[in-house]
Amino acid sequence: MAQLNLSFLLKSSLFVLIALTCVSGKHYRATKLIAKNSFLTAKVDSESINESQEYEVYNYTQTLDHFNFNPESYTTFQQRYVVNSKYWGGPTNSSPIFLYVGAESDIMGDVEYNGFEHVIASRFKGLLVYIEHRYYGTSMPFGSYDEAYKNANTLGYFTSEQALADYAQIIIDVKKNMSAVNCPVIAIGASYGGMLASWFRMKYPHAAYGALAVSAPILYFMGLTPENGYASVVSKDFNSTSTSCYKTIRESWFEIDRVGAQPQGMLNLSQTFNTCTPVNTTKLLKYHLEIIYDVMAQYDDPTVNYLQTFCNATDAAGEGTYILDRIMAGYRSVAETNCITLFDMGFNNKSGWDWQSCTEMVMPMGQGENDTMFQANPFNLGEYTKECQQVFGVTPRPYWAPIEFGGYGIKTVLEKFASNIIFSNGLRDPYSSGGVLQNISDTVVAIYTQEGHHCSDLLTPMATDPDWLVEQRNKEINIIEGWLSKYTFANAN
Repeated sequence: MAQLNLSFLLKSSLFVLIALTCVSGKHYRATKLIAKNSFLTAKVDSESINESQEYEVYNYTQTLDHFNFNPESYTTFQQRYVVNSKYWGGPTNSSPIFLYVGAESDIMGDVEYNGFEHVIASRFKGLLVYIEHRYYGTSMPFGSYDEAYKNANTLGYFTSEQALADYAQIIIDVKKNMSAVNCPVIAIGASYGGMLASWFRMKYPHAAYGALAVSAPILYFMGLTPENGYASVVSKDFNSTSTSCYKTIRESWFEIDRVGAQPQGMLNLSQTFNTCTPVNTTKLLKYHLEIIYDVMAQYDDPTVNYLQTFCNATDAAGEGTYILDRIMAGYRSVAETNCITLFDMGFNNKSGWDWQSCTEMVMPMGQGENDTMFQANPFNLGEYTKECQQVFGVTPRPYWAPIEFGGYGIKTVLEKFASNIIFSNGLRDPYSSGGVLQNISDTVVAIYTQEGHHCSDLLTPMATDPDWLVEQRNKEINIIEGWLSKYTFANAN
């Protein structure tokens, strides 16, 4: 399998990442839930993957609507999935199947560049199956991307419930075709995919024997997690890296506002921040900077050290340096770009995650006065709803996901109705504020590290990995080993 230096990739494409995360965040600060390798700027060629003789790429004829019997519900589309049998011990030994749950991106990025699931598969002689999420990659209902994203009527089948049913239907079919009905399935997912993996185990326990949910903020919904949870962790990350850097960022917002209010202020800001296009509003510039800080905190890890690099450069400029020049010194240290591109922060009716954010994945993110390093910007459901209605013609259901998946009273739900789930988090990941951080039972467990960031443990293990990351992965492997040692096929004699 081809490998890539993720440190170089992330640094060289940091502001491509920001462009991607912006489409879901808007002024509500909801940085996109997505794993690192989904930020790949180059398309991964499924044909070249097939030629590696390690993977086989398939298309499954999938049902459009699993929950109705209207004539249009029987419409089908081609859903992509990938199988890697390199490590598999075969069906006669009930060797496990590790189902990688596709999320809000092309599945080939996960197939080509994730690595920890290979370690797990090798350890347990497992089959690897990757299933692409409907409406992403090539898994497009109605025959094409343009048709699938045409309007709310065609997008109406784009839900997490439908996606989970897709996974159940495909994995059961794969087991049948490979004579592997006796083989246990362990779902693996990261970020939104981690949410899906845990929900899949709860909703389809006959299809998944367990789940590893990495960086899965299943509690970041209305009434469950404080809206400033994400911004608070970003702030703590910067403050623990450098208090002076934290203070510089915190004070810079007011200087941007001061300069912007002056005659020629927007021109001066454009020159100071070397923007590719003129700055029209301080709000857009500040939001762009917020996203930079969010991405650095969310995806910082031992291989990239964004925060330390940024803060070292900011601090090295010295207190006598103009505060916005200090910010730019930090920016240049982590970016390989000649100018800063400012993006439209509105919802995009051609973005899959925007559709999900405007329907059931409403994650309220905001901050109050003086409770983070950012300026006050509380989440406003009314404005959020209005924008969703204007762009997609739909009204968000902010309480539906917790109702559907047991978010309210989650401890009782998991304790009484769930088993064999690992919730893995790094506490320097802003999304950990919406994660499960305590053991619920003997088999629903939380593993977290003080140092980890978003999806760190799912990346390809390296010899240079710190001890805490090695230990985190070993705990996950040991728990899965315990599950598999107790597995008994339900219909066995």
